[in-house]
Amino acid sequence: MITPVVLQIAATPTAPALVLRLWSPQDAAPLVEVFRDAELRRWTSHTVENEADGLRWVRSQRQSWSAGDRFSFAVLEAQPDGRCGRLLGGVVLKGVAAGEPAAEVGYWTAAHARGKGVASRAVEALTGWAFDTFEAGGLERLELLHQEDNRASCRVAEKSRYDFHRVLPAAPPSFPRAGHLHVRRTSP
Repeated sequence: MITPVVLQIAATPTAPALVLRLWSPQDAAPLVEVFRDAELRRWTSHTVENEADGLRWVRSQRQSWSAGDRFSFAVLEAQPDGRCGRLLGGVVLKGVAAGEPAAEVGYWTAAHARGKGVASRAVEALTGWAFDTFEAGGLERLELLHQEDNRASCRVAEKSRYDFHRVLPAAPPSFPRAGHLHVRRTSP
């Protein structure tokens, strides 16, 4: 079992300091608020309609962490006093398995946090943690997928040093549109 960790990301001149940590029940209400955003709902496969949904989703993320196959982090603004502030987004490492060379990275950003480098900085931190934690078990590359028309996600991939690999065909109903596959390897 991988012990949950907290990742700290320093502030930049244009972006706040960040904390990446395991989801907790206290995140349920902020999740409901964040998922009211139509733009976020357009790009994600899950919805959080009410606090009960939020609690179920948090429990699911924690169970997946315990199972060792999905490692999801809440991305929060770090406060000067060391506490966690506002929910800014989420990042996840999916499909990790011993001996498997690839896993997938996913992310989303709350409306109020977009355009501030939150997603790319969180993805970069998750990427470093993933390679540090799982490279000895065979992890060689991380894959980042997004819909072809999601230009913001393409910019996040590029800023996080994920190279464009290829266009993926649509595969309805789960993937109704063509997508981009970006890849980052442990070594060039």
